[in-house]
Amino acid sequence: MSIDIDDLSRQELMELNDRVIERLKYLDALHAQRAMMALNIGSHVSFDSARHGRVFGTLIKFNRKTVVVLTKDRVQWRVPPDILTPIKDATPKQCFVYTNEITQE
Repeated sequence: MSIDIDDLSRQELMELNDRVIERLKYLDALHAQRAMMALNIGSHVSFDSARHGRVFGTLIKFNRKTVVVLTKDRVQWRVPPDILTPIKDATPKQCFVYTNEITQE
């Protein structure tokens, strides 16, 4: 797609710029909304932080463009939802110990 902007006046360029920015903001909001729809309050998530490495926590709040994640040490992070990775619950529902697996020392 090619748009010839060479013949546009300053006013027309400014109006075009406003429309482009508006469209980009709309697309960003749409992307954030789609990412949020894949998550639920209480979901266990993780994300990468430049200073703290991999951060694990629980999703506690949805904002318009971000979500709030609470870590085990009670720190709240406000992050964009598209950087989150859902974590499957690794704790087993039941734990069985078989007598032949117990070793005597």
